[in-house]
Amino acid sequence: MLRALFNLVAFEVGWLACVLGGSLIGALVAAAIITAHLIWLARPGEWHWLAGFAGLGLIVDGGLALAGGFIFTNPPWWPLPLPLWLWILWPLFATLLQHSLAWLWQHPGLAMLGGAVSGPLSYFGGAQLAGIELAPWLLPAQAVIWALLCLWLCRRLKYPSMPHDYNATG
Repeated sequence: MLRALFNLVAFEVGWLACVLGGSLIGALVAAAIITAHLIWLARPGEWHWLAGFAGLGLIVDGGLALAGGFIFTNPPWWPLPLPLWLWILWPLFATLLQHSLAWLWQHPGLAMLGGAVSGPLSYFGGAQLAGIELAPWLLPAQAVIWALLCLWLCRRLKYPSMPHDYNATG
């Protein structure tokens, strides 16, 4: 239980660092969180999920940025279509998959609803804090994307019961 709580708090700290701190602060904090995660919490091979979500984030948010879904007041300084801090949120989210959110993958309906609601809310809140304008179609598109992503995660990460290290107190 303590590990799951640490995992969730670390993600939230990383999210805030990225959204409020921008690319440099977000990258430094996220690197520290991901490194700590890989050392203390990660299961064997879990780094594949973090790397995969980094790629997925580049495809999904990069594609949405190219389609005009995000209007940045300060365009990214690097050749990718989205700022580094926005991209880093994807592997940070992946740190939750087999830990704080492990219970969710047994409940496809709840996972889809959670993705459809919390995904767009995260983008909306982040945009408000970071001064990014969102195209009117972006949040409904994010609802569909995150609902389908969470359904897919249910198929890939369905646990028969809670992982053993969360049945204890930490």
